[in-house]
Amino acid sequence: QVQLAESGGALVHPGGSLRLSCAASESIDNFYAMGWYRQAPGEQREFVANINRYNRSNYAHSFEGRFTISRDDIENTVYLQMNNLKSEDTAVYYCNIDPHNTGPAYWGQGTQVTVSS
Repeated sequence: QVQLAESGGALVHPGGSLRLSCAASESIDNFYAMGWYRQAPGEQREFVANINRYNRSNYAHSFEGRFTISRDDIENTVYLQMNNLKSEDTAVYYCNIDPHNTGPAYWGQGTQVTVSS
């Protein structure tokens, strides 16, 4: 089973930026898409963005313009660049794989992002 390892979470001030990484244990070309969700304390996990094997990306409306998803098929890694971070972006961010365009099937352990002054 494919393994996912997120990294890049940190404590950052409001207005700051972070880049999250998600490294897969096998070629991401094997899968239809990869993406990110997040879960804030006491909240349900919510969709952030995904990117498919054709390099087409899709964002939840509230993140368009601030977050950018990208992929490196050589490094088998997906990235999430997050700019102009706000306190409400504080959450655990989870990477996932959608193997067949039927929804996420594999998840990473998550990486904590905390936005605070």
